[in-house]
Amino acid sequence: MSGDAPHILLVDDDARLSQLAARFLAEQGFRVTQAGSAAEARDKLRFLDFDLMVLDVMMPGESGLELTSGLRAERAPDMPILLLTARDTPEDIVAGFEAGADDYLGKPFDPRVLVARIRAMLRRAQPAASVPLGPVQLGQAVFDPERGELVAGQTRVRLTGAELALLAALAARPHETLSREALAAALGLDDVNERAIDVQVTRLRRKIEPDPREPRFLHTVRGKGYALKPGP
Repeated sequence: MSGDAPHILLVDDDARLSQLAARFLAEQGFRVTQAGSAAEARDKLRFLDFDLMVLDVMMPGESGLELTSGLRAERAPDMPILLLTARDTPEDIVAGFEAGADDYLGKPFDPRVLVARIRAMLRRAQPAASVPLGPVQLGQAVFDPERGELVAGQTRVRLTGAELALLAALAARPHETLSREALAAALGLDDVNERAIDVQVTRLRRKIEPDPREPRFLHTVRGKGYALKPGP
């Protein structure tokens, strides 16, 4: 297998399911490393680089949600994370997004859907080099859509794949109101409830707004959606 193939970290305490998923992903051209717990996943992350993590929510010890939240604050703030969960109520899904996940997939799942989600997430994580859009000023920060970077002063602000896709979609149409449905499409999310989009907006505001409680740039348009209004 090519060393350039995307490297997936698959974390699930169900050894049989993990092995089946790993075999299918390998057949689709991915490099796969498996871990049976959050602790083992952390050990793998110390020594290996991964392009994306597929993570079961319900695990003994540290749960998938706890691991996601910890990684966002620690060593992997921008690695795409796909949660696998047998609990797919709106509340459970929102909890996953609040923890920092980029997408979710309910169990049991079709392995072809898993591959499609992974490929969509990897595409979102790449800079949109073909977008003919110049830098967007957001106060002291500048977002460069072509490089897929948000820089505040001399510091590069870490964005998850979902946050980058959301900001890029809004920046491509400044001052226009984008519906939650349009933003869900930009994030590659299917059948996602409005609250999940609101959670991603809240996370993005924490990174671009001086005071997220009183947004200057990312505005809510009641009953319609959200609009990005760049400025100094």
